[in-house]
Amino acid sequence: MKLTRFFLLCAIALGMPFGANAATPDDEMMNGVAQLQTEWARIKYQMTDEKAQLTAIQQLETEGQTLLTRYPDSPEVMIWQGIILSTDAGIVRGISALGKVRDARDLFESAIAIDPTALDGSAYTSLGSLYYQVPPWPLAFGSDTKAEEFLKKALALNPDGIDPNFFYGDFLRQNDHFKEAQTYFEKALKAPDRPTRASADAGRRAEIATALNEIAQKMVH
Repeated sequence: MKLTRFFLLCAIALGMPFGANAATPDDEMMNGVAQLQTEWARIKYQMTDEKAQLTAIQQLETEGQTLLTRYPDSPEVMIWQGIILSTDAGIVRGISALGKVRDARDLFESAIAIDPTALDGSAYTSLGSLYYQVPPWPLAFGSDTKAEEFLKKALALNPDGIDPNFFYGDFLRQNDHFKEAQTYFEKALKAPDRPTRASADAGRRAEIATALNEIAQKMVH
């Protein structure tokens, strides 16, 4: 009893949580991931000035790297740092962005090696999206074959998710398979809401609506 009280007093003196309410390292890591998710959605979907958007995503990249340094074996942190790097590259565009794209690919591959099911298979979704959006060799590593392979793995793990259906639909659309793309976009629209990702879901649904409108116009002609 005295020993327990001693530890409790030490914890209070150090400003540390104690007992049932103590935050575990996993809780702290996932809280950090949640903060990255929230800020990423704000930057991607609510900021319209590209210069300000780039500044903000690069600041978030620094925060993601800090979290990754603290939790170097966390596939969840790897995935989100990869997404942030990919978003940065998408804003910058051009040859100068390829280094960050490669770093993102390496992070997704590392996350898959540790736990391919982390965040409902998001590493497969993100890796697949990279493979169809970056240029092929010799400029980069783009490959429709690999893109389809990884996107289908993502769908196998999360068949009803908004992101795997959106990205597979986008892959099909970019390869002129409009009817099939429409099917996946419509399924993405019906995906269950993610209570902690409301801003990201709203932004993604707006992207899906735009894509469906473009498909409808293509199919008319």
